[in-house]
Amino acid sequence: MKKTLDVVIPVLNEARALADSVNALAAFLSNNLNDYEWAVVVADNGSTDATPSICQSLSEQDSRVRHVRLEQRGRGRALKRAWAESNADIVAYMDVDLSTDLSALPQTIAAVDGEGYDIAIGSRLKRGAQVMGRSFKRELISRSYSLIFRAMFLAGFQDAQCGFKAVSRRAADDVAPLVVDNGWFFDTEMLLIAEKNGYRIKEIPVKWTDDPDSRVKIISTAWEDIKGLLRLRFGGLRQASREIARNR
Repeated sequence: MKKTLDVVIPVLNEARALADSVNALAAFLSNNLNDYEWAVVVADNGSTDATPSICQSLSEQDSRVRHVRLEQRGRGRALKRAWAESNADIVAYMDVDLSTDLSALPQTIAAVDGEGYDIAIGSRLKRGAQVMGRSFKRELISRSYSLIFRAMFLAGFQDAQCGFKAVSRRAADDVAPLVVDNGWFFDTEMLLIAEKNGYRIKEIPVKWTDDPDSRVKIISTAWEDIKGLLRLRFGGLRQASREIARNR
C-alpha cells in the first residue's frame, strides 16, 4: 500500500498565480512522487479576490486537488488547520510562488519517509544552496535573523523561514498544535519546539529564486519574529516542552 502525502499551499489573494502553480506542482508530483498517494491542499486564509472560486475550479478538474477555507488570515493558522484535517503519513507545504525549485521535493520527502527524520526543511543558507535575485537587504536580514535564533537557542538549523518543509505525521500531531504564532513566525516556533524535544530535523540546500511580487513586509515581519523569539526564550519554549512531555 502506498504511503500518503499532502502538500499544502497556504494562499492569500493569489488569484493570479494559483492555477499555474497548482498545475505545475501536480504535474511534478505525478512524474516524480507517484509512489505516494498524494494530494495538493490549497489553504485559503481570508482571500477576498477570485482565489476561492479558482480553488473550487481546480478541485473539480482534479480530485487530487483539495482546498480548505479559513476566514481568518495567517499562514501558520492555515497550515495548522490543513495539517490537523489531514490523515496523510507525511504533510508538507510550500509557498505558492514556487520560489524553491521543486527538484528538492523528492529528497525532502525521502528524509522524512526513508531516513527517519521528523522534519525536513529547505535551506537557502546551508552550503550548496543557490539563491538568485535576492536583494542585499533581504539577504542581510535573513542571515542576521539566523544568527540571532541560533545564538539564543543553540539551534542546529540555519534557515527557519524557507517556505519548503515536510513533516512526519507524528511531528505534525505532536508539535504543530503547540505553536502559538499563527503568522510567519510559525515556522521558527515549530522548529525550535521540535528540536528541543528530540525531534530530528534535516536541512537540505535548495535552489531558490526571489519572487519580485512577494507580499512579505520585511521590517514588520522581522519585528514580529524577534518578539516571538523573546516569548519562547522567556517561558514559551518551556511551556511547550512540558506539554509534549505530558503527552508522551
